[in-house]
Amino acid sequence: MSKGIAIFTSGGDSAGMNPAVKCAAEYAARVGYKPWVVYDGLRGLIDDKFAEADRALMSGILHRGGTFLRSSRSKRFFDIAYRRQAYENLQKRGIEKLIVVGGDGSFRAMNQFYADFGVPFAGIPATIDNDIPETDYCLGVDTALNMIRQSVDSIRDTADSFSRAFVIEVMGRHCGYLAMVSALACGAEVCLTPELPYNMDSIGERLRRDLKSGRNYILAIVAEGTKMGDYLTRWINDSIGMEARLTVLGHVQRGGSPTVRDRLMAYKFAVGAVDALERGEKDSIMIYRDGTYSTKPIHQVCDSRYELDPAVLRLCQPLCQ
Repeated sequence: MSKGIAIFTSGGDSAGMNPAVKCAAEYAARVGYKPWVVYDGLRGLIDDKFAEADRALMSGILHRGGTFLRSSRSKRFFDIAYRRQAYENLQKRGIEKLIVVGGDGSFRAMNQFYADFGVPFAGIPATIDNDIPETDYCLGVDTALNMIRQSVDSIRDTADSFSRAFVIEVMGRHCGYLAMVSALACGAEVCLTPELPYNMDSIGERLRRDLKSGRNYILAIVAEGTKMGDYLTRWINDSIGMEARLTVLGHVQRGGSPTVRDRLMAYKFAVGAVDALERGEKDSIMIYRDGTYSTKPIHQVCDSRYELDPAVLRLCQPLCQ
């Protein structure tokens, strides 16, 4: 009987999850596993929502955003009795290993599951926030950045047409990666993030100087973690004297067909996850660091502090001064 392996998605959805599921299932089958998928994340493990990952089920999902397996957060998974129920659901199908596509919360849940029942797992980092330690990239980031870029480029047309200022709030929880990279890629005049101190007086002087020199619109990108969107909009109206509007992009950033980069990253992470389990690794997280794909034990990932690329921080500093 083939060894069983189950793949599921957990936590916030991101483009690239579906390609990761498809590539993991198909590669696992090629190396001798019987692949399964689990619907509804951790909740599905408990509620027995398993399906065989055959060709028909995997067909037509590569281009889809989000996760066709759906996702959830489950308070019940904190209870050992429900984790045992999930384990029994694996046992009756001969599933010996797990691949989770998600964030650090999902990885920690699987680490507890491994500690309880000894089921090896591999984690594939997937979050548009790009805030998982030890990896430079998480699935969904490139697609989210392209969604933001498209939105900001559209807003710029109106800003230029009406000589207005627009403040665009982007997602990222407490991480300013999306805001900083978007500000650089879209040529924003202002960028406020949790990682960089900002000086409203010097920003004001710089913007007034630019307007006197002929600039007729302003784009400001703000990370949601700063909680500065409303304030900055009012401040531009009152202190700069330019009509300003706030646009909160919200969950539009999570959706969209995965970009080529996210599809390729999904494939490489998925193959790496299956190979790590084949090598006998028990609790590995896939990482991409300095152009190299590798794995690290979960404790090294989740116990580390996330740090943004210093080069990106340096490039963004002038936008908050």
